[in-house]
Amino acid sequence: MTVTGKDLIDLGFPQGAALGAALEHARAQGLEGDALRAFVAANQPAPHMPLQAAPAYALNLEAEDEAEVDNVAKVTETMDALMRTPTVRAGAVMPDACPAGPTGTIPVGGVVVTEGAIHPGMHSADICCSVMFTDFGDADPKGVLDAVQGVTHFGPGGRANGRRFTVSLDLLDAFRANSFLNDDKILRAAMEHMGTQGDGNHFAFVGRSSATGNTCLVTHHGSRGPGAGLYTLGMRVAERFRKRLSPATAKDNAWIPADSPEGIAYWEALQLIRRWTKANHNAIHQAATVAMGAKARERFWNEHNFVFRRGNLFYHAKGATPVAADFLPDTSGVQIVPLNMGEPVLLIRGTTTDRNLGF
Repeated sequence: MTVTGKDLIDLGFPQGAALGAALEHARAQGLEGDALRAFVAANQPAPHMPLQAAPAYALNLEAEDEAEVDNVAKVTETMDALMRTPTVRAGAVMPDACPAGPTGTIPVGGVVVTEGAIHPGMHSADICCSVMFTDFGDADPKGVLDAVQGVTHFGPGGRANGRRFTVSLDLLDAFRANSFLNDDKILRAAMEHMGTQGDGNHFAFVGRSSATGNTCLVTHHGSRGPGAGLYTLGMRVAERFRKRLSPATAKDNAWIPADSPEGIAYWEALQLIRRWTKANHNAIHQAATVAMGAKARERFWNEHNFVFRRGNLFYHAKGATPVAADFLPDTSGVQIVPLNMGEPVLLIRGTTTDRNLGF
């Protein structure tokens, strides 16, 4: 007897990509009768995960005028759809939230907690978008601005040979050892983009502290080319899992199972991208410090576009500043919140509550 695909289907094996491999194995092992039935029962792919009834989330967003009513409605609509993703367990919306894409996409100012799953679309292409603050005491603001303008690079692309900042060899070696980051384009960008700001809403800002009067430098940017490259590769892997595990899930919300080899490598890659991004900010601040011949009194940094972990729960934050100490073990407890050029940059200490989930 030669086993056919129809035999497997009749025994309950679903049609799809796994059928061919199952058929090949059954033929190679000469399975038939009870042995074939046992094989089918033990090796069927896991059933697809449907969209779930949306768990509750905290909406910390109110319309203060008529123009904001539409914004609240759109943010609520997209969160209501996103929360139906089967891995999602909790969520929160920050007071400055706004939509960031099609309905179901995490909004800017959104926090989504998932179980056993990393969703690249929920941290977006601007992985580890973050801010660094340096206090220069009584330094002349114009001198600080001239210094940072002279050492950094704005706009797309990176630095040419001869003008590049040094990247830690240990960090580059770690990139090469990671299955996601060992990519020619990512490795080249890691070297060329070090010491660059990018464009869009990213900035280098100099001002005086309203609390101390000291001159301060704040830079705002993400992981540039290396992070964008990781996001592209991560979304590609997540889409393969989405098709296999939950076709009903929106493509933007595809995930990588955290305990899979791909999930373990992706989590490691995120940590390496975090190291690179922090080093990039620091390179710019330190170069400006040296150019001025100044001394920095204080410097700290935090991200607001990233994935944070507690056990098997993954906290995806898009444009949401974490305040929980365990999310930011390498900070002093003071966090930086960049608002917009019409509002001041805030330095805060926050407390975790049920409504903010640590953000």
